[in-house]
Amino acid sequence: MSQIAINTSQNVNINFNIASVGERMLAFIIDLLIKVAYAVVTFYVFFNFLDLGYLLNGLDQWSQMAIYIAITFPIYIYPLVLESLMEGQTPGKKVMKIRVVKIDGYQAGFGDYLIRWVFRIIDTSFAGVIGLISMIVSKNNQRLGDIASGTAVISLKNSINISHTILENIQEDYVPSFPQVIALSDNDMRIIKDNYTKALRVDDRQIISKLSDKIKNILKLEVDPVKMTERQFINIIIKDYNYYTGKDN
Repeated sequence: MSQIAINTSQNVNINFNIASVGERMLAFIIDLLIKVAYAVVTFYVFFNFLDLGYLLNGLDQWSQMAIYIAITFPIYIYPLVLESLMEGQTPGKKVMKIRVVKIDGYQAGFGDYLIRWVFRIIDTSFAGVIGLISMIVSKNNQRLGDIASGTAVISLKNSINISHTILENIQEDYVPSFPQVIALSDNDMRIIKDNYTKALRVDDRQIISKLSDKIKNILKLEVDPVKMTERQFINIIIKDYNYYTGKDN
């Protein structure tokens, strides 16, 4: 399985597995089935249960088309709305355990999902052949919408343990030191822990020092280097975040 190295704000590369073309196609099919089911149920309710078909009588072709578009409108905005609400996933992507992410390491935003949605018109042209060809020939299995928005779809099926997440084992009697950590987000803490873990693995003291300084600067903290080393400080920051946000196992 191919990988993509995403550069974080601390200039550290983190490798993620790229979602395969097969995984993306299966996710697309699952989402398509959901949309077809919605259309079937909606038309049944409109024409049979509520018996509102008479509203179309006497209307010209364009007016009838407008009503059909209004009824099926949720289908058109399905990927845009759900990827925005589910942080880069749709039900199909969630089932297949894949997610849309920014290649530059930042969280994808509504503008990125909007670009992907607009280019979907081109990607799904000719029965999806254009998007399929783009994914096959591109380096990171990107369709045109991904290339335009600077995103990629990664697999979340990596075998991970607690050391690869923001979770941290803390004792019941643990006493936190820095309540300021609540200003950080889950994504901030994930980046901090990923970078710290990688730096420890290769004993990269420069990255550890830069990461420590970055945290102190963001949280406006002053720490006595005599009483607490940079490694001790980062460890406490990670545990304090878990303590205050209730993220335990």
